[in-house]
Amino acid sequence: MNDLYADIGFQSLNHHGESLCGDHVEIVNDNGSTVTVVLADGLGSGVKANILSTLTSKILSTLIHADLSVEAAVSTVAATLPVCSVRGLAYSTFTIIYIKNNEYAEIIQYDNPKVFILRNGENYDYPTEEIMIGDKKILKSKIYLEENDLFFAMSDGCQHAGIGGKLNFGWKRENIIRFMEPLECAGYNAKTLATILVDECNKLYGGKPGDDVTACAIRIRKRNPVNLLFGPPSNRDDGNKMMALFFSKEGKHIVCGGTTASLAANYLGKKLVTSLEFGENGVPPIAKIDGVDLVTEGVITMSRVLEYAKDFVSDNKEYEAWSMGRDGASRIAQLLFEEATDINFYVGRAINPAHQNPDLPINFNIKMNLVKELSDCLQKMGKHIVVSYF
Repeated sequence: MNDLYADIGFQSLNHHGESLCGDHVEIVNDNGSTVTVVLADGLGSGVKANILSTLTSKILSTLIHADLSVEAAVSTVAATLPVCSVRGLAYSTFTIIYIKNNEYAEIIQYDNPKVFILRNGENYDYPTEEIMIGDKKILKSKIYLEENDLFFAMSDGCQHAGIGGKLNFGWKRENIIRFMEPLECAGYNAKTLATILVDECNKLYGGKPGDDVTACAIRIRKRNPVNLLFGPPSNRDDGNKMMALFFSKEGKHIVCGGTTASLAANYLGKKLVTSLEFGENGVPPIAKIDGVDLVTEGVITMSRVLEYAKDFVSDNKEYEAWSMGRDGASRIAQLLFEEATDINFYVGRAINPAHQNPDLPINFNIKMNLVKELSDCLQKMGKHIVVSYF
């Protein structure tokens, strides 16, 4: 077992005029050590394609993750998919990337554009083996992982982008690789890389995709823990215990909340330096404590982080706002979404009387739900989350 981690992100576009995407990505993750990712592309578009791709990806991810053979998994899918009444076919292409103990990746591909890998900023020409399962020609590969490896899986909507319009023959695989290569060293997370690729496809389609488009990126990186302290403990006598556990953890440390910051400063024997400069987006000012990486206000700031997190796991449209921001919420988002692989929350259950005013927005009264919702979003990003309450 090593200290590598698979950062996984994907983005999709619906076929123009369709309310559902005919592609589906399913991820099964065992605390970041063994991961199965399946990208399936259903026949056609719309509801039928969505059903085919969803069934395919869910069945394959479950069976492959349970160490069933490829032959058994593919045969099960073939026997399970409903037959299209119009075409008389049950058909979904797929790409499987199975990462074992963060040591190696097995890639299994059927009729989707071939996965490409960027290693040291260049396309890595990995070996493939052809096998036949029934009438299906399957490509299999095994690659031992290196830090900063980048895997890209796509549906054929990516390569169809621009056909008959900006590009006569679509966006060829080699051109997609050339487009993504310079971004390998930019440090973008997997979700952002997938979003960049899909956004470029949308431009080539003129904003009206003629096919469902999905890109899935996997970046292999070293584990990076981040610890976040939010609120004082319900029992004052637990203050030193909470602080000792929090500051003993490896990684960066974020302290959220005025009272919490005062407790942290007292525990460290350092001065709490405050500011009155609000950010342009209305997020309260940050503070400083020597020995703490980031000190912010509590509920208002964390509520904004939750907004960013919900957007990140869906359309990722707010990326520019928080990735470039210097306010407390943006900086927390940068640390949690982009830098962290493992996140430890230390949450105090003390009730702040100032938050009990019935005239205030309801989110002032739901600190526990805020932490739960944020944890759920971070888990969807593939982060390993531990929450401790005091």
